[in-house]
Amino acid sequence: MWFHLDPSGGTPIYLQIVDQIKQAVAGGILRPGERLPSTRDLAIELAVNPNTVIKAYQVLEREGIIEIPRGRGAFVAASPRVGSEEERARTLRASVERLVAEAYRLGCADEEVIAMVRSALAAARARRAGRTGEGS
Repeated sequence: MWFHLDPSGGTPIYLQIVDQIKQAVAGGILRPGERLPSTRDLAIELAVNPNTVIKAYQVLEREGIIEIPRGRGAFVAASPRVGSEEERARTLRASVERLVAEAYRLGCADEEVIAMVRSALAAARARRAGRTGEGS
């Protein structure tokens, strides 16, 4: 897959996996019904303990992002739950705060960050639109 883990960062590895899968789902890179790697395969690929991947998948399942039917593997949920408005705002605020902190650390100008966010939103919309039209 396309994970980038930072073992020296302050964020636990399992949360990095959770965040990156959420981003891939939101951005249309992973689509509903798509199968995720087994916990064992992903642990080998990322060179982490399988329990780390299991913990990440459990969080994602609890949040309704993925489904794990017994004995069949893990799949992106058919319609990932969005949560309450408060929950969405809290989650998004935390992500934005991480982005702002990283942008500050890198010395990025506000306008540069805003332009990148707009570009990422446009690319995600295009990917989702392209996937929606598949098979038509």
